[in-house]
Amino acid sequence: MTSKGEHTSFEHIYVALLHYPVYDKNQRIVATSITNYDIHDISRVVKTYALGGYFMVTPLLSQQELCRRIIRHWVEGFGSQYNQTRQEAFSTTSLAGSLQEVIECLRERHQKPPVVIMTSARESVAHECGKPVLQYPVARRQFSEQRTVPHLLVFGTGYGGENQCIRDFSDCILEPVQGSTGYNHLSVRSAAAIIIDRLFGQ
Repeated sequence: MTSKGEHTSFEHIYVALLHYPVYDKNQRIVATSITNYDIHDISRVVKTYALGGYFMVTPLLSQQELCRRIIRHWVEGFGSQYNQTRQEAFSTTSLAGSLQEVIECLRERHQKPPVVIMTSARESVAHECGKPVLQYPVARRQFSEQRTVPHLLVFGTGYGGENQCIRDFSDCILEPVQGSTGYNHLSVRSAAAIIIDRLFGQ
């Protein structure tokens, strides 16, 4: 743990926001729409905690084009002059057509496959998918000790990542956020901010 005023970089840690395959409220597999807030807010969180990068994941070409336009505006366009801090936040934000594409990108970048950690608000998902649950203290220690190993922290949109996708690509499931009540329906932006602070905050 660093003292106040010191900064720790976690450039081997990446975040992905999955828009497909995810569930809707009726447990149908769908592709959700990219929202401006999700790009902005999670980019800023990733930058604040010095993580390696942020991937927006969608196979929909229209959504990909929307995402590219937003990123270009803040990195290269008028937004880069209007708000330099936002330009900094977007500098490590990128787009991918699938979770497999993100994993291959990180494998090529680091010359080794990433450890893929899924997040979910559903306590049953680890059992359903046959994956171990990763507790926060263990995760914090792992991230600090395994700095030569890339890690990918995956957040799902809609009503969470589809189970088969979790079975196919994840190594473990991070324990759900627990508040002081049984209510657990946070926006993905709020959940990402809470989880990233718990894992990397001082």
